[in-house]
Amino acid sequence: MPNIDFWYSIGSTYSYLSVMRLADVARATGVAFRWRPFNVRHVMILQNNIPFRDKPVKTAYMWRDIERRAARYGLTPRIPAPYPLAELVFANQVATLGVEEGWVEGFTRASYRRWFEACEPAGEDPNLSASLREIGQDPARVRDAATSDRIAGALARATDEAMALGVFGSPSFVVKGEVFWGDDRLEDAIDWARAH
Repeated sequence: MPNIDFWYSIGSTYSYLSVMRLADVARATGVAFRWRPFNVRHVMILQNNIPFRDKPVKTAYMWRDIERRAARYGLTPRIPAPYPLAELVFANQVATLGVEEGWVEGFTRASYRRWFEACEPAGEDPNLSASLREIGQDPARVRDAATSDRIAGALARATDEAMALGVFGSPSFVVKGEVFWGDDRLEDAIDWARAH
């Protein structure tokens, strides 16, 4: 079975499209995806690559593009969603804990659904607690664990690993060192995984 590392950051708008369809894609293709949260904001600041700041025309295009692509996948976002996320880093620390404990997929999907379909920013309440309760996790316990130096360090290390691989944006799909950036490159990543 081919394996693909799915590098994403809760806070990335286009990652909504991948997050919400990846389980179906995995079932349909037999590809296994390893969910790898990282801090895309840190990467973008280091690389002086802030894509939508002070760019209203590009921002408007982004929202319309997501809306068009979402319809193709049967998704119904309320556009525009709150953006940028104030708690991007914390949301990804929670996801990092979820990787360790085995509930990252469910949490990420629940967070994105509430962010894009209920306009509740991810990483803060009511989204955070509701998403955690939905997947059977205690919000108070998770909040305490996710703010630990250990989890903050794990997210920082994952972000360094992403940069070392050449990941510069979210979502990215990495197959044996090959980086495919963007939801629209998911199928290319699958083809590469099968061929190599």
